Amino acid sequence: MESLAGHLLVATPALKDPNFDRTVVLLVAHEPGGALGVVLNRPTEVPVSDVLGSWGGLAKQPRVLFEGGPVQPESAICLARTKTGVTRVPGFHRVSGQVGTVDLSSDPEQLTDHIDGLRVFAGYSGWSPGQLEEELDSGSWFVFDALPGDAFMTRPDDLWPMVLRRQGGMTAAVALFPADPTLN
Repeated sequence: MESLAGHLLVATPALKDPNFDRTVVLLVAHEPGGALGVVLNRPTEVPVSDVLGSWGGLAKQPRVLFEGGPVQPESAICLARTKTGVTRVPGFHRVSGQVGTVDLSSDPEQLTDHIDGLRVFAGYSGWSPGQLEEELDSGSWFVFDALPGDAFMTRPDDLWPMVLRRQGGMTAAVALFPADPTLN
């Protein structure tokens, strides 16, 4: 399968894992050895500055940590978006277009002129070899192209229905699927 790094995984109503109910995951890596991504629409109430000090000033609103997924919740992954026209950024590893990961051991002051905001994720979503492909085949996920602003929305709770609606057609109708269909 072609690498899906830089694409969005959008949970379908068929996905029953509560860790991923109505989530949008940006795949950061997808290789024969497995896949890794971060959940874009699970903000916490913990300010980035409370955990990572001066990194908080570079964070986009809301300036809080996000739950990146159930794997290693004590670890952190940082996504950033480069400013238009910037091609090289210290400690930046491009995922797709202007979006990439940033090494949190670097000095945040060196990034101020290069990036247009960042997000920090506690933990990540991971798949072993072939696991993601099995979940895709079973209808657990939609795969869509990511837009540069998806990972940095001011209202991340709106991301799941927004991504579905912009697909149009029957896929857009999934955005209206009730959270609990038994109450319908």
